[in-house]
Amino acid sequence: MNAKRVLLMLVLLGLAAPLLAAEAAEAPASNRHWIWITSGFAMAIASAACGLAQSKAVAAACEGMARNPSASAAIRFALILGLALIESLALYTLVIILMQVR
Repeated sequence: MNAKRVLLMLVLLGLAAPLLAAEAAEAPASNRHWIWITSGFAMAIASAACGLAQSKAVAAACEGMARNPSASAAIRFALILGLALIESLALYTLVIILMQVR
């Protein structure tokens, strides 16, 4: 992505922040089932993204350790840190889902 697109996306996100900060109205009882359905899709997408990212990270770490065994300790540390950050995506998604379902 070029710098103009990134800047445009940041500006749009900055403008959207006040809208997202507004207090949401309670959904009618007839629309409550959509919360469960979309929550399931959100968790499935987040879990799939985490699985793909973790598999790529482990594959890259294995390849890096195979190419340079003397750097195994540094690669292992970076792998564990990266896996923890990747897994946080699923945990944050779960927390947001639980907040919506309440």
